[in-house]
Amino acid sequence: MLDTIPSIRLRDIVDILIVSYLIYRILLLIRGTRAVQMVLGIASILMLYFLSAFFELQALRVLLKTFLGSLLVVIVILFQSEIRRGLAHMVLPRFFHGRQTEASDLAEVARAASLLARRHLGALIVLERDNGLRDFLEGGFRLDARIQAELLLAIFHTSSPMHDGGVIIHKHRIHSSGCLLPLSQNLNIDKRYGTRHRAALGLSEETDAIVVVVSEETQTISIARNGRINPVPDETQLFAILRDIFNLKKPAARGAAERPKADAPDAQS
Repeated sequence: MLDTIPSIRLRDIVDILIVSYLIYRILLLIRGTRAVQMVLGIASILMLYFLSAFFELQALRVLLKTFLGSLLVVIVILFQSEIRRGLAHMVLPRFFHGRQTEASDLAEVARAASLLARRHLGALIVLERDNGLRDFLEGGFRLDARIQAELLLAIFHTSSPMHDGGVIIHKHRIHSSGCLLPLSQNLNIDKRYGTRHRAALGLSEETDAIVVVVSEETQTISIARNGRINPVPDETQLFAILRDIFNLKKPAARGAAERPKADAPDAQS
């Protein structure tokens, strides 16, 4: 009896592990989105097709067979955003890419977030990583300016024509402001989050960008990454988290930990 069982080779085990990992990644990709309902709908159609074949319902079977013949095209149309997001995350390991962010840049971003929160000013600050963000630059204001907390404060002030949308930082520079970001399709987002946080989540779902969010209502600072958003207690913690994400072990010469001592508390604007 044992002779009838085919021998399992090492390549078969590797094959199964790869397929299992791909299925796991796909499930993570669509978890909490409207794609789950579409997957269940396609599964229902497949089940209906097999039932029509079993009970010999010829008209229904032919109709479903015609639909399933174009299933690949249907999947591409229905899941185009999920497919695009999955392909965008299939990038080379980070050691193949040059460093595009310095600790001093992150210190300025952390200081800016703290100043904005204290002044009840909302903000979206996007730090580009491996995935290019050119698609989201259209319609924004091109700046190409050095990263400075005071400049970010001026951009997001309510009297500025550029305060709506997000600021995108690219290669040590503030590339553009007023950029429109995609809203998250996740159905399980906390109800307390508004449009600004949904935009941060949406971009982090589609790309590997890091988005720093400042809430004008609650004065809280959050960081969105890989489709998740987490609050950050203060400037020092934000700087430390950003430094770890970008794998920068050395703190800046005037790091975020030193900035609060030099800045007096700001009055609300």
